[in-house]
Amino acid sequence: MKLFFPLVITIFSFGSPPIVADTSDFDWSGLDREIISLGAPLLIIKSPKGFIGCGYINVDACINEVCATVSEVNTHDEMLTATISAVSEDAAKLGIHIGMSGAEAIRKIK
Repeated sequence: MKLFFPLVITIFSFGSPPIVADTSDFDWSGLDREIISLGAPLLIIKSPKGFIGCGYINVDACINEVCATVSEVNTHDEMLTATISAVSEDAAKLGIHIGMSGAEAIRKIK
């Protein structure tokens, strides 16, 4: 019992473990990557079907748009391994859901 309790605290304190993946071979073709330098970077990965953005984006404002967000990222590569934190209605219709990796979501909008 002594070992179990700290483990539970650790899991609840830090949430889900990060998704770890090699992003060096990701196919960026057909995607536009935008960055706007602010206090933290505003990041967008856009395709003809929609876009994945960082936490600056409010998906509730994405009416009739395929839009999803990831949080706590500073680069486009980090967006691939981050988990989706919010989705628009149109993104959900494409099968994008909270908790999937950014790379999985990006493949659905390519």
